[in-house]
Amino acid sequence: MFYGIIIRMFYFDNKEHHLPHIHIEYSGQKAVVAIPDGILLTGTFPAGKLKLVQAWVEIHADELMANWLLATEGSTVFKIEALK
Repeated sequence: MFYGIIIRMFYFDNKEHHLPHIHIEYSGQKAVVAIPDGILLTGTFPAGKLKLVQAWVEIHADELMANWLLATEGSTVFKIEALK
């Protein structure tokens, strides 16, 4: 979580979107963002907050992809540093 944005990655969550992705939430709005490119897959999100998420995804793309592999196998993911 950073700047009020909640970021989640769910275990075994590779059926619906078929792409590595994260779920994001801010002020009741929810969306799904692809990793490692930060493209908005579904939902709506405030433009400024989406840009923050996209910057964070770009900075942490390798870590996010490693976590994605762990999560899709049902393994524990590791914490990734928040955007500062």
